[in-house]
Amino acid sequence: MSLQWTAVATFLYAEVFLVLLLCIPFISPKRWNNIFKSRVVQAIALYGNTAFMVAIAILVFLLIDAFREVRKYSVTEKVDLVNHPTAIEHIHMKLFRAQRNEYIAGFALLLCLLLRRLATLLSQQASLMASNEAFKKQAEGASNAAKKYMEDNELLQEKLRDAGIEVPDAGKKGPGPQEENKTLKEELKNLKEELEATKKALQKSDSDVRAMKKQSENLTVEYDRLLDEHSKLLVTHTQ
Repeated sequence: MSLQWTAVATFLYAEVFLVLLLCIPFISPKRWNNIFKSRVVQAIALYGNTAFMVAIAILVFLLIDAFREVRKYSVTEKVDLVNHPTAIEHIHMKLFRAQRNEYIAGFALLLCLLLRRLATLLSQQASLMASNEAFKKQAEGASNAAKKYMEDNELLQEKLRDAGIEVPDAGKKGPGPQEENKTLKEELKNLKEELEATKKALQKSDSDVRAMKKQSENLTVEYDRLLDEHSKLLVTHTQ
């Protein structure tokens, strides 16, 4: 085997090893994605696309050359066996080598494309797994928020029942949650308005009481003054 085909065969064995390594089940796609995003792999990936295109071009050229060699040595009926009795064995040997080189180049080209596709799929699967975990956490957060909302709603209904406001039971069929919330909000608004009105009435009553108290004090003072004047008048008449 020539030097170039030895290099292609070594490249093919390395590709087979990498494919088997990527297909190991106990290494998760997330771990592969971390490896792909490491500094060493990222540094190699800077020139990886160019190296990949060069390798594809070389393998395609070698595959075409091997295919040409196969076609060249596939014609055995034109060989002069009378003058060259060992020529058929030589042609068969050349044909075998050409077919071997054709298979090596073809499988190396196929595995090169397969390796690139496997790496892309593993990265995409890792991204999907990360997105799935994020969506799962978001769904759990939404579920917890919904539970808290239901608990707050039940607590609000209990407070309204304690205040004497009729609230429909959860087991009975009635308006939907949005309508119930709207009704509860309206009832709370009415309660707040009634409370404000009561506060205003209380403040007005307090003001009236203070005014009456002040008026009573003024009347007491005036009554005392009149008593003093009446006493003085009585003293004057007696004299």
